[in-house]
Amino acid sequence: MKRRKFLTLLSSAVAAWPMTAGAQQPERMRRIGVLIPGTANDSEFQTRLGAFLQALALLGWDIGRNVSIDTRWATSNTAEVDRHARELAALAPDVILANGSVAAAPLLQATRTVPIVFAIAADPVGAGLVDSLARPGGNATGFITFEYGISAKWLELLKEIAPGVKQVAVFRDPDLALGAGQFGAMQSVAPSFGVEVRPVDVRDAPAIERAITGFANIANGGLIVTGSAAAVVHRELIVRLAAQHKLPGVYAGRFYPAVGGLMSLGPNFADQFRQAAGYVDRILKGEKPADLAVQAPTKYELIINLKTAKALGLEVPPTLLARADEVIE
Repeated sequence: MKRRKFLTLLSSAVAAWPMTAGAQQPERMRRIGVLIPGTANDSEFQTRLGAFLQALALLGWDIGRNVSIDTRWATSNTAEVDRHARELAALAPDVILANGSVAAAPLLQATRTVPIVFAIAADPVGAGLVDSLARPGGNATGFITFEYGISAKWLELLKEIAPGVKQVAVFRDPDLALGAGQFGAMQSVAPSFGVEVRPVDVRDAPAIERAITGFANIANGGLIVTGSAAAVVHRELIVRLAAQHKLPGVYAGRFYPAVGGLMSLGPNFADQFRQAAGYVDRILKGEKPADLAVQAPTKYELIINLKTAKALGLEVPPTLLARADEVIE
């Protein structure tokens, strides 16, 4: 009897052991890499990363409990971005979040196995990030910032708010397919607006200052700043020089009018980082980047800085004000 009782108790204990042990085991820790071509003290990049982390938390990912985040602030220097991309890839995290093509491209050169989600990128097919928008095909997917057609809209808006503009400096990153593509789109429609467009390469602060100062000597000038990490990093310099030389400008995101730029038309970048968190969540739960279609913005926001318009001596048409999503006074 004693032996039978002992075996019965032992069997019960063994049957219960897996559940007890499982309950005591800590939750599996997942690892996310983040590559940002900016500095940690840049408010715009902080906002984007904050939106991503907030969205992750709402999806149940708690830093220190079930996920760790390895963030690399690479500045906009190409060599630094490349170095940090290689280091992150070598860590083999479960997934890497990339801020733009400038971060995603070197990551793809460093790894073809670690899943990559780009929160913002333009023309990911042309840049070689994915095979197609509907079927990315490789280890990367994400969200588009701009379609080339928006370039014509920037030119249209510039003429609408500053009809006298005849010469337009188009700031672009020459290392991005986006820069050439958006300039080409503007060049094709420029004659219909009665303007001439000139490309200006955005690389560093001294080059930007020389370009704007030189362009300011041309009568009836204006500028358009296309999407690039380098332009975001130097946005305050660009806006300050535009104001100093009385150059009306149209920009690619709200963070330009927020520091004194005249007007912007672009997606909500923080929202795209929130959406990127959704893709990261799905990948952590087993889905593949190759099966997650690249998504485009559903809306572009028009922001107008009335204080800057007044300083430039421009009267904003009521029809333009009526279309604005936000007016900064």
